[in-house]
Amino acid sequence: MLQQTRAQTVIPYYERFLARFPAVEALAQASEQDVLAAWSGLGYYSRARNLRRAAQRIWARGGFPHQYETLHELPGVGDYTAAAIASIAFGLPHAVVDGNVLRVVARVENDASDIAAPHTRERFRAVVQAWLDPQAPGAFNQALMELGATVCLVKNPVCRVCPLAAHCRARAAGTTGELPLKLCRVEPVRMEAVVLVIRSRGRVLLRQREAHARRMAGFWELPTPDHLPQAHIRAAIGTFRHTITHHRYKIAVANASAPRATGPFRWFAPRQILEIPLSTTARKALQMAGVL
Repeated sequence: MLQQTRAQTVIPYYERFLARFPAVEALAQASEQDVLAAWSGLGYYSRARNLRRAAQRIWARGGFPHQYETLHELPGVGDYTAAAIASIAFGLPHAVVDGNVLRVVARVENDASDIAAPHTRERFRAVVQAWLDPQAPGAFNQALMELGATVCLVKNPVCRVCPLAAHCRARAAGTTGELPLKLCRVEPVRMEAVVLVIRSRGRVLLRQREAHARRMAGFWELPTPDHLPQAHIRAAIGTFRHTITHHRYKIAVANASAPRATGPFRWFAPRQILEIPLSTTARKALQMAGVL
């Protein structure tokens, strides 16, 4: 859950998720719709699907894998996650490299290589692996990540309290503010959309995304005028902004009416909406409309 999501956002989801799926077998036996509903609002839903698939594989093998290589074979587990689990849970000497660690390495080494380039990341990983304390790899990895998160900040790093200050070549060279270098920046794409809140007898009309959709397959969302060309917009409710990776959305919410909808549409009472996988934009819009 912490991948690409802030801890303050994650905590309540984490607590509810564990309450609903308290053991690996509970998650392995749950339907994908139930897992997505519990994850709804966190975004990056492939994480939830992979977590369920990983639980199924762990349950089938009769236990949690203890080696870096077997951890890496689990769905959704890459170098970072495998190294984190191997070192923190099992004391294995594998260096963890995240964005915070890349920043620390770039500054300590005064290295202006592009950290978005795969070969730079691999070289920095080798640097951290050489730094790693094999007697306490979990503590070392957590300390280095925390150093980047709380001291070696992107802006205004707190060098006066940094335990690596005496060894930091960027500090000595006066280049701290210029590092790390990331050349492959993606310009944001700005988009606008309209979603419709259509009500009847205390229920709201939602549309289910196609099972083969590239993003958020099977999720429920509010219809747009493109989905229901016959809809009549009655009154504007408001607008909000939403960001997905490098896409910046401005979404207008409106009360509307429509003749009978067929196909991937269904009416939901507010209490039912809490039990289905709902898109984040729909959740924000329904909260703005006073439905949730």
